[in-house]
Amino acid sequence: MRAELSKLLIKERGFAAVVVEADFPDAFRANLYARGLSSTDMTAEQALRDFKRFPTWMWRNSVVTEFIEWLKRHNDKVRDGVAPRPNAPGARGVSFLGMDVYSLHSSAAKVIEFLSVADPDAADIALKRYACFDRYGADTMHYAYAVGMGGAPSCAPAALAQLKEVVEKAAGYGAAIDGELGEELAFAARCNAAVVTGAEAYYRNMFFGEDLTWNLRDRHFADTVAAIRDHLSRPPGARDKPGPWAGGPPARLVLWAHNSHLGDASATDMGWKRGEINVGQLVRERLGLKATYNIGFTTNHGTVAAADDWDTPVQRKSVRKGMPGSFEHLFHKCGMPEFALDLRQGSSDLREALEGPLLERAIGVVYRPRTERQSHYFYASLPAQFDCVVHVDDSLALTPLEKTGAWETDEHAREDAPETYPFGV
Repeated sequence: MRAELSKLLIKERGFAAVVVEADFPDAFRANLYARGLSSTDMTAEQALRDFKRFPTWMWRNSVVTEFIEWLKRHNDKVRDGVAPRPNAPGARGVSFLGMDVYSLHSSAAKVIEFLSVADPDAADIALKRYACFDRYGADTMHYAYAVGMGGAPSCAPAALAQLKEVVEKAAGYGAAIDGELGEELAFAARCNAAVVTGAEAYYRNMFFGEDLTWNLRDRHFADTVAAIRDHLSRPPGARDKPGPWAGGPPARLVLWAHNSHLGDASATDMGWKRGEINVGQLVRERLGLKATYNIGFTTNHGTVAAADDWDTPVQRKSVRKGMPGSFEHLFHKCGMPEFALDLRQGSSDLREALEGPLLERAIGVVYRPRTERQSHYFYASLPAQFDCVVHVDDSLALTPLEKTGAWETDEHAREDAPETYPFGV
């Protein structure tokens, strides 16, 4: 459903990019394919092969594969003049870009790879700066332990220096590689340098840091969204001009992420009790309500592709029915298989009825049915959290491109068995 809504926004409203809760370098490979700029990938499945880090199925699945193929066909039509260009001065086609913060090493490698072509001397400097991370090995958790708990020197100054240099020279770097591909690669280098900086702060604060890592991650989401919006709003000749761009309509973007990131955190337990913010809240605050529209999705029961724990295999899990006192349970009682609620311009009676706070379920890449109340529910005021909610009473799990043995196990037998199974005591 999310993909189909995005297609409509692209075709009928001129949206210029889909920005997803995914690592930037992995999504950028798919972006090059969708934009017709890849010299290596012949299919969407090939273009999604850089998604190797958990949770791979979140992006390597049949829905995303079909969407990337559709996006490429649409961009081919734009290039041929059959379909209109996106309503943004800097967009020659519709982009598919990531906004996550985890890809420290792969983003650093992409910065060096780009500079080795655009500016070899600068590549040598970047290599020396990023060598600060090498002493901790490929596992970013080693950096988190050493710096956050062990008092080892931080690599923040080196990462920040590299980001500053790439941002200052990005327009010139784009000119070093002619055409649309050069512009895209230069922008990607800038975003990847920002990822290294954001990832360094995220892992440095993971243990006993002053900042909540959740907030650091979602601020990075929002900053990446702002950079993409600014990039696509500027015509190519104006990308080296400082300050906000006001020379035309701003680019419109679709964001794909979990409800807990897109729904305004200030209307939930996340903000009320834990001091957490999220990208949905930050974008609203930065751009205003008129320039944003937050859509949430709920379900009462069905199946979901999720794991038992982080870095464990994906399973097709049965989703338990919504708990009494939850929005999911309330919507199920309506007796409709699916519906959408306009919480911005709908009736005041509707908004008042859903103000709550009531429980709301958030299922991410990990789903623990046995501890569902503690692990997945929080209180929320739905009309303040979302502008629209789409409810699908019986949901269906995504189909991963790679299935594990656990995927084929009977999800009902696994999830619905009593905790004392098989002994019954």
